[in-house]
Amino acid sequence: MRRGLLLVLTLSALVAACSGGGGIEVDDPWARTSASSQNNGAVYMVIKGGDTADRLIEVSVPTSVAAVTQIHESMMTEDEDGEDMMMMQEVGSIDIPADGEAVLEPGGFHIMLMQLAEPLEVGNEFTVTLTFETADQVDVTVEIREG
Repeated sequence: MRRGLLLVLTLSALVAACSGGGGIEVDDPWARTSASSQNNGAVYMVIKGGDTADRLIEVSVPTSVAAVTQIHESMMTEDEDGEDMMMMQEVGSIDIPADGEAVLEPGGFHIMLMQLAEPLEVGNEFTVTLTFETADQVDVTVEIREG
């Protein structure tokens, strides 16, 4: 019995050490509702880093949610008349600091859903897969809320 328990504990420790999970945690994943005329949506969350820094490098959702999923950043810029305007652009990654966090929020970094298969309605949920440079992939259940 003890030998079996020791084997299980040893294997568990080995799996944890080799998994590359990096201690990534995700809090409060949510998306805004979308009107039936909207073709795009956005997902927000807080990604907490583990013992070492990492980087979110890819995001995906099932095609039953959206055809295209990208990492975006919103930023203020000036137009040609010097007026402030909000601009959004795709970024290749988001840094996740060791023992810190990356906040994906309106007006900043977010996950962009394009070519929605159907409107995002309050109370529904869907899965987003987050791919990190060194940690394992993380599947996150996203709750759709009133924007």
